[in-house]
Parts: sequence; C-alpha cells; structure tokens
Amino acid sequence: MPITVETCVASHIGDRREQQDRVGVFAHPRERGMLMAVLADGMGGHTGGAMAAEQVLLKARQNFDDYSPRSEDAGSLLNTIVNDAHLIIRLTRLTSEKEPHSTAVVLVLQPGEIRWAHCGDSRLYHFRDNRVVARSEDHSVVGDLQRKGQLNDAGARIHPRRNVLLSCLGSERPPEVCLGQAVQPQAGDSFLLCSDGLWGLLSDAEISAEVCSRRARDAAEVLVERARKRGAGAGDNISLALIKLVEAPASQS
Repeated sequence: MPITVETCVASHIGDRREQQDRVGVFAHPRERGMLMAVLADGMGGHTGGAMAAEQVLLKARQNFDDYSPRSEDAGSLLNTIVNDAHLIIRLTRLTSEKEPHSTAVVLVLQPGEIRWAHCGDSRLYHFRDNRVVARSEDHSVVGDLQRKGQLNDAGARIHPRRNVLLSCLGSERPPEVCLGQAVQPQAGDSFLLCSDGLWGLLSDAEISAEVCSRRARDAAEVLVERARKRGAGAGDNISLALIKLVEAPASQS
C-alpha cells in the first residue's frame, strides 16, 4: 500500500521571556523516502538553554546528511547524534560561562523502518488505530516514581519536583539514550514529538484524540491553542513535530 507523509512543526514561546525549544523536520539530501524529526528543550538560564537546544538540531542535521542506510544502522545514528550533541554542549559550557543543558528526541523515517531515541522529558508518542501504542519514558524524578508505581498522572502534574531531570544533554554524567523499538510503517501511524510545555498540560487521551482525528497542521494548531489556554498566563515554551502516515491516493491517468 503506497504511503504518503504529512508533517507539521509548531512552536510557541508561551509565557516565557525566551523561546528555548528547538524543533525541525527535514528530508535526507540524497535518499528518497527518508526524513528526520528532532525536538530539543533547552535549559540553563538566559540564552544558555537556547544554545544547547540549537546544538542538538545542528548535530542531528549534520549526522543525518552524512547517513547512508546501506552501510549504517539507524539506531547507531541516533545514539551518535545524542552523544555528539552532549559533548558539544559540554564544550559550549566551558567557553560561555553558562550552564547549558537540553533534552533530545529524534526520529528517523526510512523505507520499511522507523526508529527513534530520546533523553530527558521531551516525549515521543506513537499512535495507531486511534490509540497510543508507545510513549517514551521521562528521565525525571516524577517519571521514575511513576515507573515504580508510587505516583499517578494526576499526582505527577502537581509534584513539586516535576521539572527535575535524571538525565539530559550537557550534564556531568553521560546522557541516558533510550532507543525505541523499530516500527514497520503503515498507513494510519502518527508520531508526535513534543516538549513538556505541551504534554504537561494535556492528557494522553486529549492529545491522541486530536492527532488521530485531524490532519497534521490542524491537529498541531488545536493542541498548541489548547495548551496556551490551559497555561493561563504561566505556560512554558511549547513545541511539537507531527508526522502522519496516510494512504496515498490512487494514481489517476
């Protein structure tokens, strides 16, 4: 079954003074049918977080441009992107007198396979058949408590340490890079990369309902608008990248 890809990138500064999220979707310069989506949520004071997040996007694009699926593995590519970006952010810290850190979530779509990796609490959602079939696990204090069964979603949203990360890029410890299982792409799949400025204010069910029922651009607009309203003047930066796989229309003579 031929598949076509809908993509949309959206970003809003929220109620912050600076936009420290970075997000992008780009095609491979040589290989047909390949694209990468990247999202990074920077932290580290004025300009520091933005610099860190920018390095994630720059390194992802550089490595993807050099990637050859005939001789390299997508999982290795993703691992290298996160670790290379971490090292560059560490070097930036030494020369800028700042404390730059960033999350990272990166997805690679190529013929026959989709892979993704993440570090921190920016998320990837995989939707199929109008439901969430996979979601990245947050490298955070509340995420760890949830995995241990000591905290539910409602409690996580109001926990005083909900913004404390256990792993990220730019810290003294090497980043924890989690690789998602390889997915065979099929029509009806949707993949959402988003920062906590979105998922922190909307439930998985709300996000799923919009992503699965709307075209990519429309879903992105609704999600950002709803998060802005719910932020009520105290909202964080909001960023997302949405990739939807849809059945291609039959060719016409």
